[in-house]
Amino acid sequence: MKRALVSVSDKTGIIEFAKGLIAAGYEVISTGGTFKVLQEAQVPVIAIDEVTHFPEMLDGRVKTLHPNIHGGLLAKRDEPTHMAALAAHDIQTIDLVCVNLYPFKETIQKPGITEAKAVEQIDIGGPSMVRSAAKNFKSVYVVVDQQDYAQVLEHVVDEGQAAVDYRRYLAAKAFRHTAAYDSLIAGYLTEAVGIEFPEKLTRSYDFKQALRYGENAHQKAAFYQSSLPTAFSIASAVQLHGKELSYNNIKDADAAVKVVAEFSEPCVVAMKHMNPCGVGLGATIYEAWQKAYAADPVSIFGGIIALNREVDVQTAEELHSLFLEIIIAPSYTPEALAILEKKKNLRVMTLDFEAAKQADRFEMVSVLGGLLVQERDRVTDQASELKVVTDKTPTADEQAAMLFAQRVVKHVKSNAIVVATKDQTLGIGAGQMNRVGSVKIAIEQAEANGLKAPFVLASDAFFPMDDSVEYAAEHGVTAVIQPGGSIKDQDSIDMANQKGISMVTTGRRHFKH
Repeated sequence: MKRALVSVSDKTGIIEFAKGLIAAGYEVISTGGTFKVLQEAQVPVIAIDEVTHFPEMLDGRVKTLHPNIHGGLLAKRDEPTHMAALAAHDIQTIDLVCVNLYPFKETIQKPGITEAKAVEQIDIGGPSMVRSAAKNFKSVYVVVDQQDYAQVLEHVVDEGQAAVDYRRYLAAKAFRHTAAYDSLIAGYLTEAVGIEFPEKLTRSYDFKQALRYGENAHQKAAFYQSSLPTAFSIASAVQLHGKELSYNNIKDADAAVKVVAEFSEPCVVAMKHMNPCGVGLGATIYEAWQKAYAADPVSIFGGIIALNREVDVQTAEELHSLFLEIIIAPSYTPEALAILEKKKNLRVMTLDFEAAKQADRFEMVSVLGGLLVQERDRVTDQASELKVVTDKTPTADEQAAMLFAQRVVKHVKSNAIVVATKDQTLGIGAGQMNRVGSVKIAIEQAEANGLKAPFVLASDAFFPMDDSVEYAAEHGVTAVIQPGGSIKDQDSIDMANQKGISMVTTGRRHFKH
């Protein structure tokens, strides 16, 4: 008779699965809590210590770590010396292992969990059995996912090539399962000892959804979520309405909410192709929306809108009048949601903006054959850090406008320029190969939208020449904020003095590539 060893932390569906195995000619061995559940359900079951002839010990830490278990799992059925060894030691083969592991992930996600409690949820015997069974997949089924129970029961009666192929599939899944489990443990302990850049980076992600395609229609793509989800992420956002997100939608929405997270006051961001095209602040979310829209009513077409306050009817009506891809906010009034849902394809989402401060500290970017990891740029430049380098000192309004523009410029692709007032972007120049090109785009955009000077200008990095300052001053810029640090800084300062505008430096650049 074939044998199955069943030992699961999550008991969902295990009674029916065990009954199905017995019906297929298996006898079932079990441990601890699983044994009790099966026994109470009157499922014929063999206690683990009847196989090991050794009692569970150390509060259950040791129960399956025994040659009678691992010998029965690892023996090659077609290797005579292996089978002779089993016979010599009176060990029976085990043909199926069904294990799901101690709930380490669920434990560390609970508030106030001590390290001692977390460590107790590190499974040892479970992963050992899973790995043994998976290694010997030519003869042993390994089941780690409840979703596979029904299909496994269909296969256990077939010992042909199809069964071997299926066991290989289960083995691959099992090793992914234990690798993900170990990565969570490694991450937890690595964080506990304060290592920021370990010699081995182990991160685990769970499949969230298939995507129709990637950046372009000929590219395959999928969306994965961190195995330890963070509340402030597009992966944790809830979609209330509209068609499925695309690859580009996800990237743009991610970029949009990062900008909104810079501000505590009512804020609206319009995002297009990973760059903000309009950012507005206001006393109300409707006022902030009006300013964001006015910043660039052309580029907003087909864009993503992120708002950090509940969407009301007045705002929803104007949003509904435009072609937009996504609207994402903390909440919507029922009436506002009803208005937005009139557009079949418009994606309407909610996100917990209150959780922004707990967002991931590090960000990762893939390159061919590698991964770049860095701290997110979470620095906000403060008024006390500004150094006035020109004869003219900025006014209080100009200083407020510069600090606002500086918080936006962090999220614009370099070379990045933002012209703004204290509560509204007026023009944004992004991703140009020379800085003066970005300056011209930003100012021309403001002028094209009928947004008149005066305004201030923020630059993500220093000016290598004085041409940017000259152009800006001649087109309505009255104050400039930039990091400084160029060997030609004095040329730009002299040009600002010549044109009668103020300039401050921060000593800190905000490149975004």
